[in-house]
Amino acid sequence: MEDEVMGEVATQETATPRIPYLGSPVGPSVLEPVRTVRGREASCPTCGGDAGPLDLSYVYALGRIDARFATLGAEKEFAQVTGRAETAGKSNREVMYSVLAKPENRYLARQMCWVLMVQGLETYILQPHDPVDLSLLVDAVRAQPDPNDLDVVIGVRGPLASPELCNGLMVPIVRFDQIYSFDREAFMKAVPTPKDTPAKRFGPAVSEVFDRIALLTDNAGATDEHRALNFLLVRYARIYERAAEAFAQDFSLSAVDARPSSLSGARRIVDVVFSYTNRNTDYTEKAFVRVDVTERFPFLVTKLSPYFDR
Repeated sequence: MEDEVMGEVATQETATPRIPYLGSPVGPSVLEPVRTVRGREASCPTCGGDAGPLDLSYVYALGRIDARFATLGAEKEFAQVTGRAETAGKSNREVMYSVLAKPENRYLARQMCWVLMVQGLETYILQPHDPVDLSLLVDAVRAQPDPNDLDVVIGVRGPLASPELCNGLMVPIVRFDQIYSFDREAFMKAVPTPKDTPAKRFGPAVSEVFDRIALLTDNAGATDEHRALNFLLVRYARIYERAAEAFAQDFSLSAVDARPSSLSGARRIVDVVFSYTNRNTDYTEKAFVRVDVTERFPFLVTKLSPYFDR
Protein backbone atom coordinates (compact mmCIF):
# COMPACT_ATOMS: atom_id res chain seq x y z
CA MET A 1 0.00 0.00 0.00
CA GLU A 2 1.29 3.47 -0.83
CA ASP A 3 2.14 5.95 1.90
CA GLU A 4 -0.84 7.90 3.12
CA VAL A 5 -0.88 11.48 4.33
CA MET A 6 -3.85 12.09 6.54
CA GLY A 7 -6.13 14.95 5.70
CA GLU A 8 -8.08 17.15 8.01
CA VAL A 9 -11.35 16.61 9.83
CA ALA A 10 -14.92 16.64 8.60
CA THR A 11 -17.81 18.41 10.29
CA GLN A 12 -20.68 16.83 12.19
CA GLU A 13 -24.30 17.92 11.94
CA THR A 14 -23.91 20.02 15.10
CA ALA A 15 -21.04 21.96 13.45
CA THR A 16 -18.56 20.15 15.69
CA PRO A 17 -15.76 18.56 13.65
CA ARG A 18 -15.87 14.91 14.66
CA ILE A 19 -15.01 12.38 11.99
CA PRO A 20 -11.50 12.50 10.52
CA TYR A 21 -10.92 11.73 6.87
CA LEU A 22 -7.84 11.05 4.78
CA GLY A 23 -6.23 13.03 2.01
CA SER A 24 -5.08 11.60 -1.30
CA PRO A 25 -1.76 9.69 -1.29
CA VAL A 26 -0.11 12.24 -3.56
CA GLY A 27 3.22 12.58 -1.78
CA PRO A 28 4.83 12.96 1.63
CA SER A 29 4.42 16.72 1.92
CA VAL A 30 1.39 17.51 -0.27
CA LEU A 31 -2.02 17.63 1.38
CA GLU A 32 -5.20 17.49 -0.69
CA PRO A 33 -8.12 17.17 1.75
CA VAL A 34 -11.57 16.24 0.54
CA ARG A 35 -13.17 18.67 2.94
CA THR A 36 -11.64 21.10 5.37
CA VAL A 37 -12.59 22.60 8.67
CA ARG A 38 -12.55 26.36 8.42
CA GLY A 39 -9.32 27.71 9.77
CA ARG A 40 -6.67 30.30 9.11
CA GLU A 41 -3.62 29.60 6.98
CA ALA A 42 -0.19 30.40 8.37
CA SER A 43 0.44 34.11 8.14
CA CYS A 44 3.62 35.57 6.74
CA PRO A 45 6.10 35.32 9.63
CA THR A 46 7.60 38.71 8.76
CA CYS A 47 4.34 40.55 8.02
CA GLY A 48 1.87 42.29 10.29
CA GLY A 49 4.32 42.67 13.14
CA ASP A 50 5.02 38.94 13.61
CA ALA A 51 8.54 37.93 14.47
CA GLY A 52 10.52 35.70 12.16
CA PRO A 53 10.00 31.93 12.31
CA LEU A 54 13.04 31.37 14.52
CA ASP A 55 11.70 33.80 17.14
CA LEU A 56 8.35 32.05 17.55
CA SER A 57 7.53 29.10 19.77
CA TYR A 58 5.12 26.89 17.86
CA VAL A 59 2.63 24.43 19.32
CA TYR A 60 1.12 21.27 17.78
CA ALA A 61 -0.73 19.82 20.73
CA LEU A 62 -3.24 17.04 21.40
CA GLY A 63 -5.73 17.41 24.21
CA ARG A 64 -9.29 18.43 25.04
CA ILE A 65 -10.66 21.95 25.01
CA ASP A 66 -12.58 23.01 28.10
CA ALA A 67 -14.82 26.08 28.14
CA ARG A 68 -14.89 28.01 31.41
CA PHE A 69 -16.25 31.28 32.68
CA ALA A 70 -13.42 33.78 32.95
CA THR A 71 -15.23 35.94 35.50
CA LEU A 72 -18.24 35.79 37.77
CA GLY A 73 -19.87 38.50 35.69
CA ALA A 74 -19.56 36.39 32.52
CA GLU A 75 -21.14 33.44 34.33
CA LYS A 76 -24.09 35.56 35.50
CA GLU A 77 -24.61 37.00 32.02
CA PHE A 78 -24.60 33.47 30.55
CA ALA A 79 -27.22 32.44 33.12
CA GLN A 80 -29.47 35.34 32.13
CA VAL A 81 -29.20 34.49 28.43
CA THR A 82 -29.86 30.82 29.16
CA GLY A 83 -33.00 31.74 31.07
CA ARG A 84 -34.49 33.16 27.85
CA ALA A 85 -33.60 30.10 25.74
CA GLU A 86 -35.42 26.81 25.18
CA THR A 87 -33.48 24.40 27.39
CA ALA A 88 -36.03 21.73 28.35
CA GLY A 89 -34.64 18.22 27.92
CA LYS A 90 -31.11 19.40 27.19
CA SER A 91 -27.95 18.56 29.13
CA ASN A 92 -25.70 21.33 30.47
CA ARG A 93 -23.27 20.79 27.59
CA GLU A 94 -26.05 20.94 25.02
CA VAL A 95 -27.30 24.17 26.56
CA MET A 96 -23.81 25.71 26.54
CA TYR A 97 -23.27 24.85 22.89
CA SER A 98 -26.71 26.00 21.77
CA VAL A 99 -26.26 29.35 23.52
CA LEU A 100 -22.67 30.05 22.42
CA ALA A 101 -23.30 28.96 18.83
CA LYS A 102 -25.93 31.64 18.19
CA PRO A 103 -24.49 34.69 16.39
CA GLU A 104 -26.24 37.09 18.76
CA ASN A 105 -24.45 35.40 21.70
CA ARG A 106 -20.97 35.52 20.19
CA TYR A 107 -20.04 38.21 22.70
CA LEU A 108 -20.41 35.53 25.40
CA ALA A 109 -18.00 33.21 23.59
CA ARG A 110 -15.43 36.02 23.63
CA GLN A 111 -15.83 36.27 27.40
CA MET A 112 -15.19 32.58 27.97
CA CYS A 113 -11.84 31.13 29.00
CA TRP A 114 -10.83 28.33 26.61
CA VAL A 115 -8.37 25.92 28.21
CA LEU A 116 -6.56 23.06 26.48
CA MET A 117 -6.24 20.09 28.82
CA VAL A 118 -3.34 17.75 28.01
CA GLN A 119 -3.52 14.42 29.84
CA GLY A 120 -5.88 16.01 32.35
CA LEU A 121 -3.62 18.99 33.09
CA GLU A 122 -4.40 22.64 32.35
CA THR A 123 -1.74 23.38 29.75
CA TYR A 124 -2.70 26.35 27.56
CA ILE A 125 -5.24 29.14 27.35
CA LEU A 126 -6.40 29.41 23.74
CA GLN A 127 -7.04 32.58 21.79
CA PRO A 128 -7.71 32.84 18.04
CA HIS A 129 -5.30 34.65 15.75
CA ASP A 130 -8.33 35.69 13.71
CA PRO A 131 -11.58 36.57 15.57
CA VAL A 132 -13.51 34.67 12.89
CA ASP A 133 -11.96 31.46 14.20
CA LEU A 134 -13.75 31.85 17.52
CA SER A 135 -16.27 29.43 16.03
CA LEU A 136 -13.63 26.67 16.12
CA LEU A 137 -13.59 26.97 19.90
CA VAL A 138 -17.37 26.91 20.10
CA ASP A 139 -17.44 23.82 17.86
CA ALA A 140 -15.13 22.06 20.32
CA VAL A 141 -17.92 22.14 22.92
CA ARG A 142 -19.41 18.66 22.46
CA ALA A 143 -23.07 18.29 23.26
CA GLN A 144 -22.30 14.73 24.42
CA PRO A 145 -18.66 14.73 25.59
CA ASP A 146 -16.70 11.51 25.69
CA PRO A 147 -13.37 10.77 27.46
CA ASN A 148 -11.96 9.79 24.06
CA ASP A 149 -12.68 13.15 22.41
CA LEU A 150 -9.57 14.87 21.08
CA ASP A 151 -8.67 18.34 19.88
CA VAL A 152 -5.57 19.17 17.85
CA VAL A 153 -4.38 22.74 18.33
CA ILE A 154 -1.85 24.39 16.01
CA GLY A 155 -0.56 27.83 16.84
CA VAL A 156 2.04 30.02 18.53
CA ARG A 157 2.83 29.97 22.24
CA GLY A 158 2.99 33.31 23.98
CA PRO A 159 3.57 34.51 27.55
CA LEU A 160 1.92 33.32 30.74
CA ALA A 161 -1.62 34.54 31.21
CA SER A 162 -2.26 37.18 33.84
CA PRO A 163 -4.41 36.08 36.82
CA GLU A 164 -7.24 38.30 35.59
CA LEU A 165 -7.53 36.59 32.21
CA CYS A 166 -8.93 33.24 33.31
CA ASN A 167 -10.07 33.38 36.90
CA GLY A 168 -6.57 33.03 38.34
CA LEU A 169 -5.26 30.35 35.96
CA MET A 170 -1.67 31.15 34.94
CA VAL A 171 -0.55 29.00 32.02
CA PRO A 172 0.90 29.99 28.61
CA ILE A 173 -1.39 31.60 26.05
CA VAL A 174 -1.55 29.96 22.62
CA ARG A 175 -2.83 31.98 19.68
CA PHE A 176 -4.08 29.27 17.39
CA ASP A 177 -4.31 29.15 13.61
CA GLN A 178 -6.21 25.87 13.35
CA ILE A 179 -8.13 23.43 15.52
CA TYR A 180 -9.21 19.92 14.51
CA SER A 181 -11.74 18.18 16.75
CA PHE A 182 -12.70 14.52 16.52
CA ASP A 183 -13.37 11.46 18.64
CA ARG A 184 -10.82 8.68 18.95
CA GLU A 185 -13.05 5.83 17.77
CA ALA A 186 -14.00 7.56 14.53
CA PHE A 187 -10.35 8.42 13.93
CA MET A 188 -9.32 4.78 14.34
CA LYS A 189 -11.93 3.67 11.82
CA ALA A 190 -10.89 6.34 9.35
CA VAL A 191 -7.27 5.17 9.06
CA PRO A 192 -7.16 3.23 5.75
CA THR A 193 -6.84 -0.52 6.25
CA PRO A 194 -4.12 -2.15 4.06
CA LYS A 195 -5.46 -4.54 1.45
CA ASP A 196 -3.62 -7.56 2.86
CA THR A 197 -4.48 -6.87 6.52
CA PRO A 198 -7.81 -7.88 8.11
CA ALA A 199 -9.61 -4.95 9.71
CA LYS A 200 -9.88 -6.77 13.05
CA ARG A 201 -6.09 -7.10 13.15
CA PHE A 202 -5.37 -3.59 11.94
CA GLY A 203 -7.50 -1.86 14.58
CA PRO A 204 -5.34 -2.92 17.55
CA ALA A 205 -2.22 -1.78 15.69
CA VAL A 206 -3.68 1.68 15.16
CA SER A 207 -4.76 1.87 18.79
CA GLU A 208 -1.35 0.89 20.17
CA VAL A 209 0.62 3.34 18.04
CA PHE A 210 -1.83 6.14 18.78
CA ASP A 211 -1.75 5.55 22.54
CA ARG A 212 2.03 5.15 22.63
CA ILE A 213 2.57 8.62 21.15
CA ALA A 214 -0.45 10.49 22.53
CA LEU A 215 0.30 9.42 26.11
CA LEU A 216 4.01 10.27 26.10
CA THR A 217 4.97 11.94 29.36
CA ASP A 218 5.18 15.74 29.15
CA ASN A 219 3.98 15.81 25.53
CA ALA A 220 2.57 19.33 25.49
CA GLY A 221 3.24 19.68 21.77
CA ALA A 222 5.73 22.52 22.30
CA THR A 223 9.13 20.93 21.57
CA ASP A 224 10.28 20.11 18.06
CA GLU A 225 10.23 16.40 18.88
CA HIS A 226 6.71 16.39 20.29
CA ARG A 227 5.38 18.50 17.45
CA ALA A 228 6.81 16.02 14.95
CA LEU A 229 5.28 13.08 16.81
CA ASN A 230 1.86 14.68 17.10
CA PHE A 231 1.90 15.64 13.42
CA LEU A 232 2.66 12.04 12.39
CA LEU A 233 0.00 10.74 14.74
CA VAL A 234 -2.86 12.55 13.04
CA ARG A 235 -1.55 13.09 9.50
CA TYR A 236 0.57 10.08 8.41
CA ALA A 237 -1.18 6.73 8.08
CA ARG A 238 1.91 4.76 7.06
CA ILE A 239 3.11 4.49 10.69
CA TYR A 240 -0.02 2.48 11.52
CA GLU A 241 0.36 0.22 8.50
CA ARG A 242 4.00 -0.52 9.38
CA ALA A 243 3.03 -1.44 12.94
CA ALA A 244 0.39 -3.87 11.66
CA GLU A 245 3.00 -5.49 9.41
CA ALA A 246 5.33 -5.88 12.40
CA PHE A 247 2.64 -7.44 14.57
CA ALA A 248 1.84 -9.95 11.82
CA GLN A 249 5.51 -11.05 11.91
CA ASP A 250 5.42 -11.45 15.71
CA PHE A 251 7.22 -8.16 16.40
CA SER A 252 6.12 -5.67 19.05
CA LEU A 253 6.41 -1.90 18.95
CA SER A 254 9.16 -1.52 21.54
CA ALA A 255 10.08 2.16 21.25
CA VAL A 256 9.30 5.45 19.56
CA ASP A 257 12.10 8.02 19.65
CA ALA A 258 12.33 11.53 18.21
CA ARG A 259 15.66 13.29 17.83
CA PRO A 260 17.13 16.24 15.92
CA SER A 261 18.29 15.14 12.47
CA SER A 262 21.89 15.44 11.36
CA LEU A 263 20.47 17.20 8.30
CA SER A 264 19.23 20.12 10.40
CA GLY A 265 20.76 23.42 9.40
CA ALA A 266 18.83 26.40 8.16
CA ARG A 267 15.69 24.31 8.79
CA ARG A 268 14.80 22.24 11.83
CA ILE A 269 14.42 18.56 10.94
CA VAL A 270 13.38 15.80 13.36
CA ASP A 271 14.03 12.08 12.84
CA VAL A 272 11.30 9.89 14.35
CA VAL A 273 12.49 6.30 14.83
CA PHE A 274 10.14 3.37 15.41
CA SER A 275 11.63 0.19 16.90
CA TYR A 276 10.03 -3.24 16.45
CA THR A 277 11.37 -6.15 18.51
CA ASN A 278 10.75 -9.84 17.75
CA ARG A 279 8.93 -11.44 20.67
CA ASN A 280 10.90 -14.70 20.38
CA THR A 281 14.44 -13.68 19.40
CA ASP A 282 14.65 -10.09 20.73
CA TYR A 283 15.93 -9.01 17.31
CA THR A 284 15.04 -5.37 16.66
CA GLU A 285 14.18 -3.71 13.38
CA LYS A 286 13.90 0.04 13.03
CA ALA A 287 12.21 2.45 10.63
CA PHE A 288 12.29 6.23 10.60
CA VAL A 289 10.65 9.24 9.01
CA ARG A 290 11.89 12.81 8.79
CA VAL A 291 9.66 15.77 9.65
CA ASP A 292 10.37 19.45 9.03
CA VAL A 293 9.19 21.49 12.04
CA THR A 294 10.73 24.84 11.14
CA GLU A 295 7.38 26.59 10.82
CA ARG A 296 4.02 26.27 12.52
CA PHE A 297 2.77 23.61 10.08
CA PRO A 298 5.11 20.58 10.04
CA PHE A 299 5.48 18.45 6.92
CA LEU A 300 7.21 15.25 5.84
CA VAL A 301 10.71 15.36 4.40
CA THR A 302 11.12 11.61 3.77
CA LYS A 303 8.74 8.68 3.89
CA LEU A 304 9.00 5.86 6.41
CA SER A 305 12.23 3.98 5.57
CA PRO A 306 14.53 1.37 7.18
CA TYR A 307 16.81 2.79 9.86
CA PHE A 308 20.28 1.48 10.72
CA ASP A 309 22.22 2.42 13.84
CA ARG A 310 25.65 3.87 13.25
